[in-house]
Amino acid sequence: MRLHDIYTTAVEAGIEADVRSREEIDHVLAAAKKEYEGLADDEKRFFDTERLTNPYDDTRICIGDPESEVRGLITGIDMEVGEVVLADRLRERGAPIDLIFAHHPEGPGYANLHRVMYMQADLWAARGVGIGVADALIAPRAEEVRRKIMPVNHYRAVDAARLLDFASMSCHTPADNNVNRFVQELVDGEAPRTLDDLVKLLHSVPEYEDAAKKGYGPALVQGSGSGRCGTCHVDMTGGTEGPTEALDTLVAAGVGTLVGMHYSEEHRKHAEKIKLNLVIAGHVSSDALGMNLVLDRIESKGVEVFCTSGMVRVRRS
Repeated sequence: MRLHDIYTTAVEAGIEADVRSREEIDHVLAAAKKEYEGLADDEKRFFDTERLTNPYDDTRICIGDPESEVRGLITGIDMEVGEVVLADRLRERGAPIDLIFAHHPEGPGYANLHRVMYMQADLWAARGVGIGVADALIAPRAEEVRRKIMPVNHYRAVDAARLLDFASMSCHTPADNNVNRFVQELVDGEAPRTLDDLVKLLHSVPEYEDAAKKGYGPALVQGSGSGRCGTCHVDMTGGTEGPTEALDTLVAAGVGTLVGMHYSEEHRKHAEKIKLNLVIAGHVSSDALGMNLVLDRIESKGVEVFCTSGMVRVRRS
């Protein structure tokens, strides 16, 4: 596959699994076009034109010729400088690795991670939260994340890939959208009665089973195992954690249990206060599940896949 084909495959996989309608995604793209066209000519050079066709600001080709052929890629949850050097060492041993394929964003995807957080409003609205309330809740949290990541050295791993002659790209929200849909459909289809049943159900997923064997599998962190789940809402996409206030609106909308990749202690304590159940499926294992669903589409086209940094390859097609 060409590098550009891998990129578009990832974006298309994200759109297919997105909780938002195609109409809403088209609106997001149209808003980006309007913003671009409204800029002065000397400002347009700073605009990321990928926003005109790709609704996921955290998923980008960081470096590499889009037309270059990719024989193989090395993928992991965090692909930092150490993993790039590992890729070079494997290539010296004969591995046909042309692409560093990261889950957590690097380069431009990391710098603009906050932009994808606005889709969380649509996730909450799908559960009955008013969209006006949802938009008002996510905006200040997204800005907080933007300020937090501004000082970060976004291009360390990308620069290492460039010096070692690798292409580099990140695949964040498309993978997260896929794991979010997968787990939500699993929970809705099996309808576990109790929280213990819910954790047991998650263990049936190979990536979560593997994590449990390694000591970091699914866990109940708020609520009683014998307690009933009620309405389960899977919360695994949209950049990173939203505000604690969102938990109140979900409870008001009838949600009894949240299933997420991870929750801060602040979120856990707030959930305890408002009697909302929390189940952590697992961060790295959930990321691996989402990446596997995207990689199925890429590997089937003849690209060899090498895994590191938390990735456990499970094939479903």
